[in-house]
Amino acid sequence: MKLVAKGTRKIFIILGTRPEALKLAPIIRALSNNAHEFSQKVCATGQHREMLSQALSFLEIVPDFSLEIMSSKQNPGDVVARIITGLTPILTKDKPDLMVVQGDTATTFAAALCSYHLQIPVAHIEAGLRTGDQYSPWPEEGYRRLVSVLARLHFAPTKEAQSNLLREGIDPKHIFVTGNTVIDSLLAIKERFHKEKSLSMAKDKQFSILDSRKRLILVTSHRREHFGGGLSEICHALYRIAEKHIDVELVYPVHLNPRVQEPVHKILGTGKSSIINRIHLIKPVDYISFVYLMMRAHIILTDSGGVQEESPSLGVPTLVLRESTERPEAVDAGCALLVGTSKEKIVAETSRLLTDASHYISMSQVKNPFGDGMAGKRIVDILVKGEWV
Repeated sequence: MKLVAKGTRKIFIILGTRPEALKLAPIIRALSNNAHEFSQKVCATGQHREMLSQALSFLEIVPDFSLEIMSSKQNPGDVVARIITGLTPILTKDKPDLMVVQGDTATTFAAALCSYHLQIPVAHIEAGLRTGDQYSPWPEEGYRRLVSVLARLHFAPTKEAQSNLLREGIDPKHIFVTGNTVIDSLLAIKERFHKEKSLSMAKDKQFSILDSRKRLILVTSHRREHFGGGLSEICHALYRIAEKHIDVELVYPVHLNPRVQEPVHKILGTGKSSIINRIHLIKPVDYISFVYLMMRAHIILTDSGGVQEESPSLGVPTLVLRESTERPEAVDAGCALLVGTSKEKIVAETSRLLTDASHYISMSQVKNPFGDGMAGKRIVDILVKGEWV
C-alpha cells in the first residue's frame, strides 16, 4: 500500500495520554514546518483526560478531534472498544494517508487496529521496545507487540529496539532508528529553564516546601503490576530511606488512581513524625513542573518508562522500581539500575548512591543512550523522502 503523491499527503496523529502528547509534539511541530508536503490532523482520545489536557495546553496543541472516552473505573478493554467506536467514523470520513501512533497505550493499539481495518498505513513511533514478558508491563507489552504486527513504518528509538523488530521478522526497509522524541521535548524545556530565570523562580515558589539544604529524591510509582504488595513494599522502603538518611527529603507525585492513592497515603500519609514530614506526597504535576523536579533531584526512583529515558539527559542516577524493563539501554549504559520492589534492595541501592560518591558520579555522567533531541526532525525527514511503500 502506497501513500498518495507528494504534496497531498494527509497525516493523522492520535494521542490519549500525557507521554504521547510529549513524544508526538516534536513530530507535530516538524510536520507544521513541512506544510507544503503534508496536511495533519490531531485526535485526542482523552484516555487520561486531566493530565492530557494540561500537556496539550502547555504544548499549544489544539486537537481537531476529541473523543472524550475516559470514564470512572475504566478497564483496558472498555477503553479500546470506545476508541474504536469513536474513531472509525472519523477515519472513514477523513480518509488519511497515514496514521501516526506512539508507544504502547490503549489509544495506540486501538488506533492501529482501527486503521488496519480501514487499510490505512500505520507509523509506529517508539517501536521495538520489549521486556520479553507479555504480562510485564501489562497491558503495555502486549499492545506494543500487536502494534508492530499492524504497523507499516517502525521508528525505533535505539539500535536495540531495531534488533527486537528484526528478530520478529519486520522488513528492515521499514525500520528506522531515530532516537526518542521525548528527548526533543525535554531538552527544549531544559533550555527554557536556563534562559527564563522567571520560570525557575516561579517553580522555586511553587515548590517552596522543599528544603534546598537537603538532597531530593524524586519518586514515581503507579504501574498496575505493583498494585497490592509491590507498591506497599516500595512505600515501606521510602519510609526507611527517610528514616536512615536525615539529610534527604522525598517528593512523590501520587497518581490519582485510588489503588495507588490508598496504600501510599496509608503508609506515608501526613503526621507529626519528622520522618513523614520529609516525605512530600503531592498531586500529579504538569510536565514543566515535573522537569523542574527532575532537574532538582539528586536521585530518581521510578517505574516509569519515560523517566528512564529522560533522566540521563539531566545527569540524575535512576533506580528502576521494576523487575524488568523494555528500556535496557539505560541499565546497560550504567545510568539506571533495576531494583524491583524489594524493600531491602531499594533501601540498599539508594543508600549506596547517597554514601558512595564515586558510584554516584559513575551513574550521573553517562551520555543519554536514547537520543540527542533531533528525533522528530529525523522522522519527518523520512516521511518527506517517501522512500517506503
